[in-house]
Amino acid sequence: MTLAPDLPDSPLLSQLNPNQAQAANHYTGPALVIAGAGSGKTRTLIYRIAHLINHYGVDPGEILAVTFTNKAAAEMRERAKHLIHGADRLWMSTFHSAGVRILRAYGEHIGLRRGFVIYDDDDQLDLLKEIMGTIPGVGPDTNPRVLRGILDRAKSNLLTPGDLDRSPEPFISGLPRAAAAEVYRRYEARKKGQNAIDFGDLITETVRLFREVPGVLDRVQDRARFIHVDEYQDTNKAQYELTRLLVSRDRNLLVVGDPDQSIYKFRGADIQNILDFQKDYPDAKVYMLEHNYRSSARVLGLANKLIENNSERLEKTLRAVKEDGHPVMFHRATDHRAEGDFVAEWLTRLHGEGLKFTDMAVLYRTNAQSRVIEESLRRVQIPAKIVGGLSFYDRREIKDILAYARLAINPEDDVALRRIVGRPKRGIGDTALERLMEWARINGTSLLTACAHAQERNILDRGAQKPVEFAKLMHEMSEAADNYEPGPFLRFVVEHSGYLDLLRQEGQEGQVRMENLDELVNAAEEWSQSNEGTIADFLDDAALLSSVDDMRAGRENRDVPEDAVTLMTLHNAKGLEFPVVFIVGTEEGLLPSKNALQEPGGIEEERRLFYVGITRAMDRLFLTAAQNRMQYGKTNSTEDSRFLEELGDGFDAVDPYGQVIDYRAKTWREFRPDVLTRASAVKNTSPMTEGMAYRGGEKVRHPKFGEGQVLAVAGVGDRQEVTVHFPTVGAKKLLVKFANLTKM
Repeated sequence: MTLAPDLPDSPLLSQLNPNQAQAANHYTGPALVIAGAGSGKTRTLIYRIAHLINHYGVDPGEILAVTFTNKAAAEMRERAKHLIHGADRLWMSTFHSAGVRILRAYGEHIGLRRGFVIYDDDDQLDLLKEIMGTIPGVGPDTNPRVLRGILDRAKSNLLTPGDLDRSPEPFISGLPRAAAAEVYRRYEARKKGQNAIDFGDLITETVRLFREVPGVLDRVQDRARFIHVDEYQDTNKAQYELTRLLVSRDRNLLVVGDPDQSIYKFRGADIQNILDFQKDYPDAKVYMLEHNYRSSARVLGLANKLIENNSERLEKTLRAVKEDGHPVMFHRATDHRAEGDFVAEWLTRLHGEGLKFTDMAVLYRTNAQSRVIEESLRRVQIPAKIVGGLSFYDRREIKDILAYARLAINPEDDVALRRIVGRPKRGIGDTALERLMEWARINGTSLLTACAHAQERNILDRGAQKPVEFAKLMHEMSEAADNYEPGPFLRFVVEHSGYLDLLRQEGQEGQVRMENLDELVNAAEEWSQSNEGTIADFLDDAALLSSVDDMRAGRENRDVPEDAVTLMTLHNAKGLEFPVVFIVGTEEGLLPSKNALQEPGGIEEERRLFYVGITRAMDRLFLTAAQNRMQYGKTNSTEDSRFLEELGDGFDAVDPYGQVIDYRAKTWREFRPDVLTRASAVKNTSPMTEGMAYRGGEKVRHPKFGEGQVLAVAGVGDRQEVTVHFPTVGAKKLLVKFANLTKM
C-alpha cells in the first residue's frame, strides 16, 4: 500500500488503509476518530498505540486505553500482545477497572479505608430495603429497584444528595424530591460506615479524588500521558468528567466512536459528548473511517439510507469493501407465530445449504419477543443459545459463596452477613438478627462483632450460642483468606460453610448449583494462573464481571450444543457480527418502541438501534414483521415500522417460499408459513423435508424391521435421527436421510 506523502514510511502504517493510517499516525493533542460500523476501529486504535511506541518512542507505561466491557478490554490486550513489545506494561481496562485501581492505591485520601468492598446490585437492594422503612415519604411498598435507579442516575450525572434536594422537579421517579434525597443521603452514610462502595462510586469517587487531591491526579497523569477512549459515544457525564480531568494537563486524548451507534441512553450515555467533542477541544484533529469490511454492499446501502434520516449525527457515508451480495429480504407474516415459523424455515434452509447455526442470529427489540421464536425453533429441533439472561456471577449460589468470601476479608460488611447468615439456616432468626443489628447500631460496631459478643453481653435472651458459633466460623474463614490462594480458599468456604448440605436437599437443582460452585473454584484457579493477587483482588474482578459486561451468558445455556443459533436483543448485539441476521418485529410499537414515541430524541435513538442491528449482518439480512401480534393476552393488528418506509426499495418483499411479491399487496394474508405441517411442499429447499416431518409418536414402516413407533427425534436436516420402537427388534436409532421410513 502506498502511504500519503505526509505519513512516515512505517511497516505498521502500511498495513492500514489510508484513513486508518492517518488516524494511527496522530501524535500529540486531541483527536476524534469517527469509526463507522465494521471499519476496523479496534485495529486502528491498537496500531496507533504501537506506532506511538515504535515511531515516536513513547514508553508503554505511559499509555492508557479505556473501553466499556471486560470483553473489549481483553480483546485489546490480546491484540496488543501480538503487535507491541512491552504490551504487558500498557494500561488497558474498562472505566470501572481503572477506577478500582486508582481507588485501591489512593482512596485513603478521601476516607476510603483499606480493604473496602464493592457492593453489587443485590447488595444495594438489601441496603435500600433496610433504609427505606425509616424515611418519611418512602412506604414499605416502595420498590427498592426504583430507589436504586434514582441513585444510579444521580451518580452517572455526578449529582449529590444536595443536588437532588435542589432539583426543580417535585418528584423524582415518582418519589417526593426530599424523600429521594434523604434515601441517597442515608444510603451513602450506611455504605461509608460499612467500608463499602458501589459500582457507580468507582467513577464518581475517582472524580472526587482528582478534584479534591490534585497531587493524586498529577501522579496518575504521569502514568497516563497518552489516553485513548473507545466507544466514546457511550460515555455518561461522570465518565466524560473523569476523562476531562485525566487529559487536563497533557491533552493527549484520542477518542474513537460513532454517533450513529449511540444506543445506551437508558444507561445514562450522552450522545452530546461525542457530538460536542470539537467544541470541547477546538484544536482537535478529526479522522473518518468510512470503509466497511463487514457487510455486503446491499446491506450497507440499506443502513446508510436509514441513518441519514437522523439529524443528531456527524456526517459520514460507509462504503462497502465487499460486493453486492444477496438481496435483503423482508417478510410480513400473518401473525407472530407465523413469523417465528418463517425464521425457523429459513434457518433450516440455510443450514442445509452448508451454513453453521452459529453463523446465524435472530435479533429482537425486547426479550419478550424471544418466546415465540424459541418455540418455533424448538419444534423443529434447531438448537438456540439465548444471550441476555443471568450471567454466571449473578447466580444465587455464586453470590452466596462470594458473600462469605467478602465477609471473611471485610468483617464490617453487614450486607454480606445478612445475605448468608441464613444460608444454610443456623438458628439465627429474624428477631435475633434485629436485636443484633440494634446492638451493633447503638455501639457503633459491625454486625459480626455483635454476633461474637452475643453471649457475654446478653444481647439475646436465648440462642446466643448460635451467633457466637457463626462468628467463630467467619474467624476461621478470615484466617483461611490470609493463608490460601483464591481457588483453595473458595473450596474451603464451600466445604466449611455447610452450603453443600443445603444444596444436597434441593435434588437435581441442587446438583446443578453444586456444579456451578465447582466452576467458581475453577474460575478462581484460572484467574490465579494469569494474575498475581489475593482473594480480595479476585473479588474485585468478579464484581466487575458481574456488573459491566454487556454480553452475558443467558438462561442456563449449559446444555446447548456448540453449533447453535444466537437469540438476543438488538442492544446485546452491539459489537458482534454474523454471516446471517434476522431482525424480527419491525413494527410500530416494537421498533420504534412505544416509549420512544414519547421521549425527546427517542425516535432517533431507535433508528440508531435498527441501524446497529442491520450492520451486524455480514452477508445476508432478513427483516420480518407480523400483521397481528399478541400483546397483554390479546391479538391486535399491527402497522409496519416507519423505518421500513425510509428504506425505500432497498429490500425484496418475499412470501414464505422466498418468492418476491409486492410489498404493499393485500394478498399477503393468503400466505402462512407452517413448516411443521407442509415442509414437504416447500419449493427449492435444502434437505429439510424429512427433518420437519417427525415430531414423535408417529407410526412408521421400515423395509427390514416392519412397523414401529417414533419415540424421539433429534437433530435437523441431513443429521436428523429418530428413535423408533419396533416390536420385532426393540428400539433402533435411525438416520432419517437413509432410513427409508414410510409413515402409516
